[in-house]
Amino acid sequence: MFDYIIGKIAYLKTNAIVVDNHGIGYLIYVANPFSYEEGKEYKVYTYEHITEQEDILYGFKTLEEKELFLKLISVKGLGPKMTLPILAVGSINGIMDAIERENILYLKKFPKIGEKLARQIVLDLKGKLEFIGTGFTEDEMVKENELEEVLIGLGYKEKEIKPVLAKVDTSLSIEEQVKDALKLLLR
Repeated sequence: MFDYIIGKIAYLKTNAIVVDNHGIGYLIYVANPFSYEEGKEYKVYTYEHITEQEDILYGFKTLEEKELFLKLISVKGLGPKMTLPILAVGSINGIMDAIERENILYLKKFPKIGEKLARQIVLDLKGKLEFIGTGFTEDEMVKENELEEVLIGLGYKEKEIKPVLAKVDTSLSIEEQVKDALKLLLR
């Protein structure tokens, strides 16, 4: 099992990166491949998922992200392929806060997460996430920008997003904010 791999990004795929480490290209599935730059060296923390049908490497930019991933895949009904989109759209602190506060609506915004699975996540993980990261404060949660997280999860870069964020009406629902932001980004 690999704990991490250090290497240059050979190329990006829609749901993965290929890390070149001494002439070997490791295909690693990540939450947001477009947050990596081709040709740049990274330390990618990994989790190897082995079943009878497949042997897949999943990658993470931080240990905290990896630890949250491991906790999430321990939930009944939530496997690695369903967990990656959660990490792509949500922040570590946002996900942890939603679990601790039993915020089912926040958890249901993630792809393929319905009422039953959101409740299972809370049931299995509430009170068990303290070790992840350095903790978070109420102020950090207020400052979080959900719209920015969603757009980054869709593959946009921060420099593209920043000018658009000021133009979007934050009183709208997150879905409406995303629609408005995408209209502005596609101009």
